[in-house]
Amino acid sequence: MQSKASTVEQYLAELPEDRRKAIQAVREVLLENLDKDYAEGMAYGGIGYCVPHRVYPPGYHCDPKQPLPFAGLGSQKHYMSLGLMSVYMDPAQRKAFEAAWKKTGKKLDMGASCIRFKKAEDLALDVIADAVRRVPTKAYIALYESLRSGKAKSRKKRAAKRK
Repeated sequence: MQSKASTVEQYLAELPEDRRKAIQAVREVLLENLDKDYAEGMAYGGIGYCVPHRVYPPGYHCDPKQPLPFAGLGSQKHYMSLGLMSVYMDPAQRKAFEAAWKKTGKKLDMGASCIRFKKAEDLALDVIADAVRRVPTKAYIALYESLRSGKAKSRKKRAAKRK
């Protein structure tokens, strides 16, 4: 369920009280642990955390007008979700994240980058805090650029094979 809210405050005000409290609890963990160069705002119908153009002028390759996304937090129809792009993009980050989560004894309901939850108590908030803290903005940009350049090389190799 994408929101039409233009501010985080509007978005939170739209949510039912139980979901607002859960989203707010996760939001506080993110805000306390994010590197200072990340920015919070609305993105893709939910709360987004990104590398703003002032820090990374090229923006997101899919739409350079958009800042580089780092994380997303939102309320869906049947659950709430937290997306962590660094966990999705870096197999080592994902492995560390899953291992740390497992030690908590909590069930991890996760897709490619999206952690689904029904209440904040379902989450290992300390593991989320560590995952966010481990990826300062400069490290995230370096990871993103390394993956982008690797994909460009892959495309060139495939194109050369077709010739």
